[in-house]
Amino acid sequence: MSWARRAVPAAVAAVAALAARDLLQRDHALRRNFPVLGRARYLIESIGPELRQYIVAGNDEERPFTRDQRRWVYASAKQENNYFGFGTDNDIEHTSGYPIIKHRTFGRAVPPSTPTAGHDVTLPCAKVLGAARGRARAFRPESVVNISGMSFGSLSGNAVEALNRGAALAGCLHNTGEGGLSPYHRNGGELVFQLGTAYFGCRDEQGRFSLERLKDLVASAPVRALEIKLSQGAKPSLGGLLPAAKVSAEIAATRGIPAGRNCVSPSRHAEFSDCDSLLDWVELLAAETGLPVGIKSAVGDLGFWEELATLMRDTGRGVDFVTVDGGEGGTGAAPLIFSDSVSLPFQQGFSRVYRTFAERDLHESVVFVGAGKLGLPDNAVVAFALGADMVNVGREAMLAIGCIQAQKCHTDTCPTGVATQNAWLARGLDPARKSVRAANYIRTLRRDLVKVAEACGVEHPGLIGTDAVEILDGRTSSIPLDRAFGYRPEWGMPSAADRAEIVRLMTAEAPQGGSAPPSPTAVG
Repeated sequence: MSWARRAVPAAVAAVAALAARDLLQRDHALRRNFPVLGRARYLIESIGPELRQYIVAGNDEERPFTRDQRRWVYASAKQENNYFGFGTDNDIEHTSGYPIIKHRTFGRAVPPSTPTAGHDVTLPCAKVLGAARGRARAFRPESVVNISGMSFGSLSGNAVEALNRGAALAGCLHNTGEGGLSPYHRNGGELVFQLGTAYFGCRDEQGRFSLERLKDLVASAPVRALEIKLSQGAKPSLGGLLPAAKVSAEIAATRGIPAGRNCVSPSRHAEFSDCDSLLDWVELLAAETGLPVGIKSAVGDLGFWEELATLMRDTGRGVDFVTVDGGEGGTGAAPLIFSDSVSLPFQQGFSRVYRTFAERDLHESVVFVGAGKLGLPDNAVVAFALGADMVNVGREAMLAIGCIQAQKCHTDTCPTGVATQNAWLARGLDPARKSVRAANYIRTLRRDLVKVAEACGVEHPGLIGTDAVEILDGRTSSIPLDRAFGYRPEWGMPSAADRAEIVRLMTAEAPQGGSAPPSPTAVG
């Protein structure tokens, strides 16, 4: 009782002091006019995203990922039931632009009927990366689903380690992001090393690109390909800044920069300034390392792509793969105007790039990779139909290892330890356990892609043609995918030789399904 007698006056005094402070301050009119009570508005505003996420928003209202989409990723990662009952709650009839995948009654592929069919499929790429240009270390990627570039520094070390271990378990590639190759990337997963404008991990003391350091790095880790980052969907044509407070000794050592100082990534590369010099650099890197070399870019002005493809056709120099990042991509923090309005969304951007290469008969010799919310099966299927050979998953992989879409990636206060350098928050993420969830998610996505491919009558998602998808245009009409994006009927597919080989690989690994023997009265 004596404690209560002391506590009540103390609480009253504290509220009075807070009221006096509100009355005397001049920065906030609401608090000045309504002391103490006015603070409730700022509290509610600060937890608004959480209130909407868990209480207010419907299953399909939230962005960037709806509740249904997050639930599917979480359940897949935990190997829980990821089915949905009672039919779709999407407003299909009135949603213009909604894709519909058309199944075949009598397709070439016959899906197996066992409950676990497709669960352990590796799903290799239909093309051999680097083969078209004779790269010494050309290879066929084991998985068409791979982990997108997210740097150590943007993500915590534990998150990077979980993703790399998960890549090893799932047999997929893990892109390092432009922040260099850290110790957390060395946990068994095969890598795509990304070269950004600051050349982190392969730069000299003056910040210049060092070919020798790149070669040493490639020799010391399971790097399978090099990706030159021109831009990304979240912030095309912008550089980056890692504040000094985040530049720990570990990050500094990984990137090759001083610790405790602002880390600035330029907006442009120093090693090339146009398409011609870019191709020269691509060929230099490929010749010196033997690795396939590609580029990653968001899509804006199409002139760059037209010039690049024309030079590739006319000179014989070229990239081995092209990663197209949609404007809806968002693993990097960016000004709102860039996140919302700069660069084309994936389907628009990818289809224009693919058409540019296809018009010059280059589409069969380049591996096309898509990124930008393609870690969801419906989006990925449309990407494959448009000509993508592989998809990269970024935010979906973050969700699989614990991200709750708190949207605090840029504040260093990620509550689940994914996108933070705060040691206390990062410790909550157990790399060993979360790696299993990352692998489960990737395997489940591959399984769903195989099931949809078989429903379309083919053995592999890379064989899904544009004729298998229609785009709804209101309640009473639709348009085929090829017409919607200006494709010729033969576009969107690998070469005949690649198609034959991937069918052979898929049928050898996953035998076709069947049914009971026909009855004596069966026809045909």
